[in-house]
Amino acid sequence: MSTTEQSTELIPETIARQIVLPEGHRDNDALFAAYAWLRDHNPLGRAVVDGYDPLWLVTKYADIMEIERQPEIFTSAGGEYKGSVNPILANQAGDAFTKSINNGSLRILETLTYLDPPEHTAIKDIALDWFRPQNLAKWETVIRDIARASVARLLATDGKVDFVKDFALQYPLHVIMSLFGVPESDEPRMMALTQEFFGSADPDAARADVAPLSPDAAAQQWVATIQDFYAYFEALLQDRRANPREDLATVIAMGRDPNGEFYPNEMYYGYFIAIATAGHDTTSSTLAGGMLELGRDPEQLARVRGDLSLVPHLVNESLRWASPVKHFMRTATQEYTLRGREVHAGDRFMLLYQSGNRDAEANPNPDSFDPQRRPNKHIAFGYGPHMCIGQHLAKLELRIMFEELLPHIESLTATGNTKFIQTNFVGGLKNMPVSIEFRR
Repeated sequence: MSTTEQSTELIPETIARQIVLPEGHRDNDALFAAYAWLRDHNPLGRAVVDGYDPLWLVTKYADIMEIERQPEIFTSAGGEYKGSVNPILANQAGDAFTKSINNGSLRILETLTYLDPPEHTAIKDIALDWFRPQNLAKWETVIRDIARASVARLLATDGKVDFVKDFALQYPLHVIMSLFGVPESDEPRMMALTQEFFGSADPDAARADVAPLSPDAAAQQWVATIQDFYAYFEALLQDRRANPREDLATVIAMGRDPNGEFYPNEMYYGYFIAIATAGHDTTSSTLAGGMLELGRDPEQLARVRGDLSLVPHLVNESLRWASPVKHFMRTATQEYTLRGREVHAGDRFMLLYQSGNRDAEANPNPDSFDPQRRPNKHIAFGYGPHMCIGQHLAKLELRIMFEELLPHIESLTATGNTKFIQTNFVGGLKNMPVSIEFRR
């Protein structure tokens, strides 16, 4: 590669830092401006940021799709790359810490994120049928009862609430824990661990047992939180093996490998962690993001409130808009030409789902929140074999909540500054102070 080619691929440092660094994600306006600049000027560019390995930033919908559908070329962390690359971006100090306490491996969790087919397929299949729409339909009454109770508690307030902390966080947490089989009394513990897990780079979610501001602090918190999850889920695993129930925890605990044997316990812990974290955090971020935009456009709010058949489209638009899963990493296993640029085995790619969902080539007028958008080509759940196993449950939860909530909302007005979680991985609104006028 010539020096000229390298220079045209290189992303300006300010843009690269805005996207790569967790602190760049506190300012949503600046973050999406950086995404837009890249889509317009350098849609597949090389980012060089101090403290991080060089990587490609993938900002266009089509390029993300091309990578996602070819796990044999762009691995999550499988095959010869098992344990040597991280499917979640961490800085060099963080990866070094993980290797130091994990026998030289970055595969700190035995979960779908770190796997590729066929291993990925076999483990995903353990719970795949449970997450199919025809099975989830039998849980709709349970979910709707939870939604109605949540709305009733909101209606009992004066309408001056933090929509994230007082409402959006609680509903999907209670849903997934109820279906999963975690006692309601343990839900606060699951919420705290989730916030520590996804907020490992956010000072507001820092653990007391992790030294703040050290280069590997985020990785230390990640590992410490995983260990706490393991301690909790060991008891859950053993209980479901001894006392099977009609819940998701039992389905996973009873899952076996293709030879009919149980997997190592760490695989079950990893599965449980994925359900207990992404199973609610992403849904609450989407709910809050969608309601904030409806509140900003009273005509759209009135239109959807008056025609609840639009709610499924509102759900998809909220997912596109919020895109709470911000990235996953992929590693090239061979030479490949992507968007006219030659990439090499070992090159790493940060798939920027938020940017892909604002790509005008996939979704015209992408910076307008349109609850009637059809078609809606969002990739909030990823694509290909790594497409989110819980997507149908998330959509069901969101549809039910919007159906139950919107008929009671005359208006929703932001009353203070909203803040976003400091993370480049999974997250959304941290707070959302609002004043709600209810329809009585």
